[in-house]
Amino acid sequence: MNEENKKLIISRIFDAPRERVWQAWTDPEMFKKWWGPKKYTAPDSKMDVQVGGKYLASMQGPDGKKIWSGGTYKEIIPMEKLVLTDSFADENGNVVPSSHYGMPGMPLETQIVVTFEDEGGNTKMTVRHEGMAAQYQSDASGGWNESFDKLAKTLKQFS
Repeated sequence: MNEENKKLIISRIFDAPRERVWQAWTDPEMFKKWWGPKKYTAPDSKMDVQVGGKYLASMQGPDGKKIWSGGTYKEIIPMEKLVLTDSFADENGNVVPSSHYGMPGMPLETQIVVTFEDEGGNTKMTVRHEGMAAQYQSDASGGWNESFDKLAKTLKQFS
């Protein structure tokens, strides 16, 4: 598989200033309001937004089970770019294989790159999820897009 097949790229324009979209990614309370596909909530979010800092968040499905993920901030350019690792985790932030959540075959770690650009009074956000196996890209794309639908609604509430 070539490297291009391991990248999922999604861009979305939000009717909100760049600072607000940035905050949605860096404020744990705001993050909890939009993270996860539409049938999921995000009851837990901890963030140490600095290079080398860690984050840990959960998504809770309709069945009540939580799926945890976490990682490390690798690069931060305020209001412009976030680069972070992403892994499935347990509630303490320890990396676990995807099979722990019934999704075998995903890598232990992927990378997420989020960029923020002004777009005529709005904000263009691009997420590049790197290192994901091709067979999971469709489901991941659906999940990301449902999360971004929730993010759009959250941003309207805070405008």
